[in-house]
Amino acid sequence: MSDISTALAPATADSTTTVALFDPISLREVVIRNRLWVAPMCQYAVSEQNGVPTDWHLVHLGSMAAGGAGLIVTEATAVSPEGRISDLDTGIWNDTQASAWARIVDYLHGHGATVGIQLAHAGRKASTWPAWGTSLHGSVPADRGGWPTLGPSAIAFPGYTAPVALDRAGIDTVVADFVAAARRAIGAGFDVLELHAAHGYLLHQFLSPLSNQRTDEFGGSLENRARLLLRVVEAVRAEVGEGVPLLVRFSATDYAVDGWTVDETAVVAGWAAQAGADFFDVSSGGNVTGVQIPLSPGYQVPLARHVKDTAAVPVNAVGLITTAAHANEIVASGAADAVMLGREFLRDPHFALRAAAELGVQLDYWPGPYLRATWPEA
Repeated sequence: MSDISTALAPATADSTTTVALFDPISLREVVIRNRLWVAPMCQYAVSEQNGVPTDWHLVHLGSMAAGGAGLIVTEATAVSPEGRISDLDTGIWNDTQASAWARIVDYLHGHGATVGIQLAHAGRKASTWPAWGTSLHGSVPADRGGWPTLGPSAIAFPGYTAPVALDRAGIDTVVADFVAAARRAIGAGFDVLELHAAHGYLLHQFLSPLSNQRTDEFGGSLENRARLLLRVVEAVRAEVGEGVPLLVRFSATDYAVDGWTVDETAVVAGWAAQAGADFFDVSSGGNVTGVQIPLSPGYQVPLARHVKDTAAVPVNAVGLITTAAHANEIVASGAADAVMLGREFLRDPHFALRAAAELGVQLDYWPGPYLRATWPEA
């Protein structure tokens, strides 16, 4: 794997710093008002266990739209019931779910945000206890509401129940589920689609030799391991047409010997771009346990830059980016074309408005009722 250990350190804004964070960016026919984006973050908040987003999702995402974020991407939204991480996840495998999403999308649009949905299938990491609200971990047993899981091979994620290896018909069904979900998402008004090929979920499981030990055309060589992702990219592009931006979220490395690497990510990103993807959301990890992840502010920025420079594709960076100056430096330096923040937007849904003030940028999309709260610096 390439040497990507040195993160872009947090910067301090001064009078010589170029402010690029609030420059608009165009993806196909969509113009996003700035480069400060909300990362997909699982909420585990569908108490009815039916995949239908709720008022929680409206308020959670709506506050970030009012707070000035450019692109807001929903949590991992399952393309099929068995593709959910937990039974409290959102979905978009039926029209009831799509209608509920449409209400939320309309509200976010009303505050000027561009809205994306992360289409996901958890594969062997499905049917698990949610990340909060319980002390239980791992796979949910059938007598507690769990369901059989699927994967490229019958290899369990450590501590989870082993999945059933997908056969050819099962793979075709997965592709069809992504296509149907994409169609419903566009019907619900989403501007941008993101395919989740990161964090150890199904598309990542096919990419990594640690979870994919198939001997057919979907396993072995890099081209074969990438085949499912590329089929999904091509099929979704054919379904939604030329005007809709399509992102792919990668885990750029498994951080493990003989695992998925940043160099392979760059190669597959190039192939995905040829197949119809437009932009790449570069994260890392999640497919195996017991690895050492070098956590620090901006620790994944070098991964994003490697993919951008090697594959000549646009990328965003994500991972412990918490200040306006740091976010701006990442974009202004050319390390990434945008940044995605997660936890900082949870702490402060109006982070984009605050960041603009700290960087001395005048915005014309402050919500009217909040104008009395503008920072003096703005």
